[in-house]
Amino acid sequence: MKSLAVFVFPGVQTLDLFGPIEFLGGFAERISLTLVAETDEPVVTRHGQRILPDTTIHTGGAYDLLLIPGGDSALDVAKRPEAMAWIRETVRQAEYVMTVCTGSILLGLTGALDGRRATTNKIDFRDTVPLVPRVDWVEKARWVHDGKFFTSSGVSAGMDMALAAIAHVLDQEAADWMADGSEYEWHRDPSWDPFADKCGLGQE
Repeated sequence: MKSLAVFVFPGVQTLDLFGPIEFLGGFAERISLTLVAETDEPVVTRHGQRILPDTTIHTGGAYDLLLIPGGDSALDVAKRPEAMAWIRETVRQAEYVMTVCTGSILLGLTGALDGRRATTNKIDFRDTVPLVPRVDWVEKARWVHDGKFFTSSGVSAGMDMALAAIAHVLDQEAADWMADGSEYEWHRDPSWDPFADKCGLGQE
């Protein structure tokens, strides 16, 4: 059984969060999922849904897996020292870490991605990646796997990344079963990224 911490914060992007946990949460016998927030108060997503966390950052960071979704408010988390300390400690202990969209920038601000390849949302790419210059940012990628880190592009890309992580952490059969059971057309090629082209990224 793998323990998975999903970090939730005010203004979190809805699909960044619920897309990956639809897949990752579908293996209850193999992955135990815990929603972790800064306080025990309900967390309001970007679209107004109120999420009740299972626990808070004050209970520690001993998890096998970590998922950090994104959203416009993700960078606000970087201004809160206790939250950043929890992310650093959880990343240190985790076997694998997954991020979606600006969650990659938030992770990068902890220093955990220094010297690693990673990607993030393409619409905001030029505005956000200069905040974390020590990361080898990949302009054209649906997701990037480097060591124990799985980072993805914007919003829906997190679903493709989550399936890739499931294939790696569990097995390929599990990932295929989840994609098919969800009637989801999985983009299996991490370099498939038409949105980079639309944003003028990844050009030779």
